[in-house]
Amino acid sequence: MATQTMIADPQKAKEYFEDKITFTTGPVELERNMKQGSVNIVDVRAAEDYAKGHIPGAVNLPKDQWHTLAGLRKDKTNVLYCYTLVCHLAATAAVEFASKGYPVMELEGGFETWKEYDKEIEK
Repeated sequence: MATQTMIADPQKAKEYFEDKITFTTGPVELERNMKQGSVNIVDVRAAEDYAKGHIPGAVNLPKDQWHTLAGLRKDKTNVLYCYTLVCHLAATAAVEFASKGYPVMELEGGFETWKEYDKEIEK
């Protein structure tokens, strides 16, 4: 049995990818924005994982502390990250923080992708 490829609606595709580039970033782009000082990096992983290594300058805001909003900024885009591409902690945090008026983006691939690109790690 042959598999059919669905033809996506070009307008919906345009909207989806506009949203994607607006609300996600990759390691190379994040590093560039960090050097410009235009972002606030927020690690939403567990405190013990943050302590083992994190993106330089990142503040740790694990899920059990989200209600405090500690370390979030309204004057910069908060780039959130969690563990991996399939981890939804950062996306879940983004929904919560955006609903409270904080500008947010997600680092695609999380901390694992950051490491795969051999970016600096702080301990």
